[in-house]
Amino acid sequence: MTRALVLLALLVSAGGCAQLPGQPATTGMDEALRCEQMYAAVDRAVAQAAVADGGAARIQGLPYLRVDRLLASFAEEAEGADQFGAWVERMRALDRTARKAELANLPAADRARLARSRPADGIDAELDRCADLLSARDLATEQQRDALRGQARVPDDYDTWKRVVGLYWITRIPFASGVRDYQTQAQAMFERPLQELAAGGSLVTYSPAEAGATLPGEVETILARARRNPLGIPEPQGEDADRLFALFAPVWIVDQHDENDRIGTLVLGEDRRARVDAVRPMVYRRIAYTRYHDQVLLQLVYSVWLPARPRTSGLDLLGGHLDGVIWRVTLGPEGIPLVYDSIHSCGCYHQFFPTPRAELLPAQDTLDEQAFVPQRLPAVAAGDRVAVRLEAGTHYIQRVLVSSDTRGVGYAVAAAEGLRSLPDPAGGHRSAFRPDGIVPGSERGERYLFWPMGVREPGAMRQWGRHATAFVGRRHFDDARLIERYFTLRLN
Repeated sequence: MTRALVLLALLVSAGGCAQLPGQPATTGMDEALRCEQMYAAVDRAVAQAAVADGGAARIQGLPYLRVDRLLASFAEEAEGADQFGAWVERMRALDRTARKAELANLPAADRARLARSRPADGIDAELDRCADLLSARDLATEQQRDALRGQARVPDDYDTWKRVVGLYWITRIPFASGVRDYQTQAQAMFERPLQELAAGGSLVTYSPAEAGATLPGEVETILARARRNPLGIPEPQGEDADRLFALFAPVWIVDQHDENDRIGTLVLGEDRRARVDAVRPMVYRRIAYTRYHDQVLLQLVYSVWLPARPRTSGLDLLGGHLDGVIWRVTLGPEGIPLVYDSIHSCGCYHQFFPTPRAELLPAQDTLDEQAFVPQRLPAVAAGDRVAVRLEAGTHYIQRVLVSSDTRGVGYAVAAAEGLRSLPDPAGGHRSAFRPDGIVPGSERGERYLFWPMGVREPGAMRQWGRHATAFVGRRHFDDARLIERYFTLRLN
């Protein structure tokens, strides 16, 4: 039972006790009011400083909870004290992580003002204590818990009003044709012999550190250990997580024509906007999940950032400051890769690369974008690596290779969560992302043409949890049932 439910039980039992003579009747109410005021003060300071984190959705009236698409998918399934408590605790963890970044990104004067009259252990600890108290009060009855289930939703990253004004039901027809044209061209590139792929510069290989030999059953054991929780969500920690990331880390092969084709580290410049330090090759990693029937499958996500997608002319609507590519590995319960997929950091160019354990479902009779599979991959043997080759300039994926040769420029790794609070040259911290999840300065000219499809800031780089991946239809990279929507998986 989680801390929140333990406290809930204590408060409920205490509520039936007689009040002692002379004891203030409003002590608990006063404490709850103080906590509400504290959350309101923090949220007000964060909003005024424009440092709100846009990764997970807030839940109105419950400031200590945030929700993502995975947790939203459990809203009607988290039954019983253990499951419901675990569900709430994970939403609290989302808020805790976001608030840590928000507080770090506040100007020093604002942080000092909030810290006055707080306990010595700081604002974070006080907010956690308040979350205990408020959640016990707010989730004490089944009616309140049902209300939370109805509120735990993530708004999509489409503006319906734009689709209405832009006559979406008509304009989607030529856009759907444009999507098919892109997929046809991309498919032709994947079918071209590898030696015939154009090289605008020199091929540079970025390699992960050697992971060492894989022991029989090692990954399956890690995953079994990681999912020992009421929701069955695999949560590898510490060395287990490091081991999994190391085993499945991709090689990146980049056709390097100029500085814009160099993988680097995302930093804040003098203008406090994100830029890439190409001297330090870096791959950012995060854990994600997909649901397949009654199982939650672990996903390992690897992201790279490049300085720009250079414009080829004054009419190029796709070029601009910064570019990024995200590579994701979906693992079966026994630790064997099932499906790989990828997008650019704008949410564009979603491609799937299934293994023999994944069978593409028949396409639906709709204009909505379907799963685009430009290449199938063989089973990846222990000791082999997946290598992702990127085109110069556009950074489109040209081919996915499987090889045991990983020699190249070594890259470092960092947690993608760190991009929510980066040191800035003025001595403070700032997120790489705006409160709406967009990387400022990465906007593209395509937004002036593609707006009728409703995607917010099409072409701009964005934060995890904010990747709309279809112009026609509605789809997000972190949809909890995304893989299940398009594939039949063989899990054993």
